[in-house]
Amino acid sequence: MSGSRIVVGRVVALGVLLAMSVLLLAAAKAGAAKYQIAQCGWYVGADANWADTTGGTKFRPDAYCVTPAGSDPFDGVHMKSFTREGQTTVTGTRFARWRWDAPSGTQGLTAVRGTWWHSLHDGMEQRLGGVNWSGVFNPSLSASTTDTTLRDFTIGFNSPIPAFEDRLLCARGEDKWCSIDPGSWSGLRAVTLTVEDDGNPVPSFQGGPLIDGGWRRGNQGVDVGDTDEGAGVRFGETFIDGNRIAFNEYNCNKVQVSGEWRATTMRPCPTHQSTTHYAETQLLSDGSHSLGHCTVDFAGNRACTGGPTVLVDNNPPVHPKAVTLAGGEGWRRTNDFDLSWENPGQGPASPIGGVVWRVFGGKGYDSGIRFSAGRDRRSLADVSVPGAGTYSLQLYLRDEAGNESAESAVTVPLRFDDVRPQVAFSTEASEQQVMADVADELSGPAGGRLFYRRVDVADWTELPTRLVPGGGAGKAHLVAPMPELGYGTYVFRAEAIDAAGNVATTSLRADGTQMAIRKEPPPPVATAVPLSKPKPQAQPQPKAKVRLFARLRGGHGRGDSLTVPFGAPALLSGRLTRADGAPLADRELRVVSHPSHGALAPIAVQTVRTGEQGGFESSLPAGPSRRVTVIFTGDEGLQPARRPALDLRVRSGLSLRAVPVSLRTGQAVRLSGKVKSAGAPIPRRGKLVAIQYLEQATHRWRPVLVTRTDHHGRFRAHYRFRYVSGSASIRLRATALAEEHWPYAPGFSPPVTVQVRG
Repeated sequence: MSGSRIVVGRVVALGVLLAMSVLLLAAAKAGAAKYQIAQCGWYVGADANWADTTGGTKFRPDAYCVTPAGSDPFDGVHMKSFTREGQTTVTGTRFARWRWDAPSGTQGLTAVRGTWWHSLHDGMEQRLGGVNWSGVFNPSLSASTTDTTLRDFTIGFNSPIPAFEDRLLCARGEDKWCSIDPGSWSGLRAVTLTVEDDGNPVPSFQGGPLIDGGWRRGNQGVDVGDTDEGAGVRFGETFIDGNRIAFNEYNCNKVQVSGEWRATTMRPCPTHQSTTHYAETQLLSDGSHSLGHCTVDFAGNRACTGGPTVLVDNNPPVHPKAVTLAGGEGWRRTNDFDLSWENPGQGPASPIGGVVWRVFGGKGYDSGIRFSAGRDRRSLADVSVPGAGTYSLQLYLRDEAGNESAESAVTVPLRFDDVRPQVAFSTEASEQQVMADVADELSGPAGGRLFYRRVDVADWTELPTRLVPGGGAGKAHLVAPMPELGYGTYVFRAEAIDAAGNVATTSLRADGTQMAIRKEPPPPVATAVPLSKPKPQAQPQPKAKVRLFARLRGGHGRGDSLTVPFGAPALLSGRLTRADGAPLADRELRVVSHPSHGALAPIAVQTVRTGEQGGFESSLPAGPSRRVTVIFTGDEGLQPARRPALDLRVRSGLSLRAVPVSLRTGQAVRLSGKVKSAGAPIPRRGKLVAIQYLEQATHRWRPVLVTRTDHHGRFRAHYRFRYVSGSASIRLRATALAEEHWPYAPGFSPPVTVQVRG
């Protein structure tokens, strides 16, 4: 014990001399930057490695550095080297050690402090010291006798060293040995290492819209990079005209000790970082501005670099004047609209660079923002809408700096109607009248006729039909008295007309069944006279109520309404029970599929039987969008039930190809593709297709142009890139838009990427 204390006393004196040397060295090198690393304590682990020069036969490690959260951070904390139990001796000069290596890119370690203690026997020693650049270990502290009192130590180095080691050593010559029975051990904890890092980090600009050239407006990003091969990058900041606009503190391994931040690993921060900083240019005056970026490493070294000059303009043009819609603003049957206007005077500002327009419609339709380029552009031709209805076109201007204001938009109404009304016979039976339900959301029902005939007669007979209001706007009923029907089977037909002159006919009820009535002849009258009074007939028992549940599954969803990809099947499932929840097994159900308008497929009827628990499943094949109804017709003891129509929507399928995929500003890309039309004819004027691009700032798809296919579904278009400066990767896709008589939901092609260089 006393020998250990004497060594420690000498070590303290040596530590004072070393500390003075460090202070003198710091005075001589005032620019030296340093950082400290906390190890094994303060809830921090150890960024060190352990080794045994005997090959792992005579020594073993043991480390416990991180205590449970909320407990004493130093309760039982240690990093120890033990001689192995069951061994008797270890050869002289052999040792086990814990080692900390200074990160590459730094000057090395300049000081170490911590707590040590040990149990040593028969020539075993604990030695603490540095490893010089030649790989030689130079002990600064040593102990050869047992001292289990935790004692603090401080070691300083005259010049930085690459590594520090804590050794448990047999301090005898190679021809001798040390007894390790009883065993010896060395302990260390609460270690703080000081690393000198004089290397400056390297800041850089790596790209982004803010430095791509040309005029900038709004929120603009600039890609910055920070590099430091020593302690690693901790901070990055960007400036405009000397004012900081963005700041990043990167993720570093650190802990706060006594009010200061210490690293928890030898290199606490990543050596390479990159991010995007954004500038709100509307806060800047119009004109040129200087750009700069600085980075700071964990040791506090700071370096800055300048960037290119930034040009800013944030003033949009005012509204277009004298906007005129060719042909007037009334309803039309041709889906084609042309507009013209006068541009306002721009004075010294940028000239008009094009027109921005957007079409809004009912049921949430939004074409998205579209742009048609052209210096001093004054007209817009061949605008079309996705289907019948009332739409609003908003029109405003963009200058060549890219400034625009939707608040200056002029609104023009677009009205188009070529949709037939919907008509179906009512499912509610009546002996007094015949009724068909008519719906038309645009022009509204205007009239119609009801007919009937025997199935064995070719000619139809018209009934005295009148149109009566229905249960809301755009709804009505065609009503006629039930005719006197003889024996036989009769079928009925309804013809409905809307105010625009569109005509629709049907011979079906709303549930997909044929509108037919069968009149049976009465049974013959018995002539025999009964010998006795007939017994009274038993009264029929009331039928039990039934519950029918069904839903759709497929793709990534389920429910009453489902959208699946083109060519994908769907699954119909459900359950049939009594009103009290008891399952109804082995009952036949009818599944009626009504294809959407424009599909070639007829109404399809499938049958399916329920299982033991009343459950059922039916696979719906690939095809166009459709409405699916499930019907239970009832039986002797059960009432009929019908599930309201389920909506199965199928996305359009299409492809897109771009040639060339690498071009310069001013060149045009040729776009081609095909719309798949399984189960549906291509519309007479061709299928409407929009080409869209991915806007990086908002991550939303924006329209570039709209085109139509030929009768085979193929389309071709081209687009010229006029305003791209620098280098840009532009993602494009083709979208099949929603249209009347097109039985598919909007769908998208896989995107293609085009590289454009200014």
